Amino acid sequence: MNLTAHYDAMRQAAVHQLARGEAELDSLLDSPLDTRRGITLLARPPAAVTARIGEMLTDFRRIEPNQYYYPTSDMHVTILSIICCYPGFTLDLIDPTAYQNAVRTIVQSSAPFSIRFAGLTASPGSLIVKGFPVGDGLENLRTAMRRFFRSAGLQHSIDQRYSIQTAHSTVLRFRSPLQNPARLLEKLANYQSYFIGSFEIDAVELVYNDWYQRARNTVLLGRFPLGAPAHPHSFSPAA
Repeated sequence: MNLTAHYDAMRQAAVHQLARGEAELDSLLDSPLDTRRGITLLARPPAAVTARIGEMLTDFRRIEPNQYYYPTSDMHVTILSIICCYPGFTLDLIDPTAYQNAVRTIVQSSAPFSIRFAGLTASPGSLIVKGFPVGDGLENLRTAMRRFFRSAGLQHSIDQRYSIQTAHSTVLRFRSPLQNPARLLEKLANYQSYFIGSFEIDAVELVYNDWYQRARNTVLLGRFPLGAPAHPHSFSPAA
């Protein structure tokens, strides 16, 4: 997949809808009745990266203060949704140990890899940091996970919604009508190619989570280093 073209197509499609003030509003964001939960393998960007994203979001918050902005604690890159969130799913419906053992085994032969965050794109319901994997490490890890779970006899819903190929991070969701669509889109254009930083992923987390990966609803099932002994996070700041 050409990720640059993919992200550009997303933005172009969303812009037409957002320009009319027709953002897709998430009615479940603030609902106490939302019981959607799942199991996800994810990676966390380092603090230097999430801080830069937070600075960007401050600009958008001045324009659209009523939208949902991801706190830095919740920012993540999804490696694979092993069990996509669905209503009523709870940990007692599976054997978490089996999933922990599977991930532990698979990541031992998966090398650390890097991701470059550069610019923002959009969907009708969200703003998204554009992530670009460096090399084949991320795709190889996803392939190994898919291969295992398709033959393991464990509950999963991998690729049932879509086959993930990006390394994006959703950072804003629309939950109320847009106050100033034109200014929002102007700011989106300003950040379209904004370099945020490059960082290495040397460990992944297996979590039980809600739809939004909110920390208060997340249960960490394990943190697993990739391949060889982990290296400290590296960060290449914007020039």
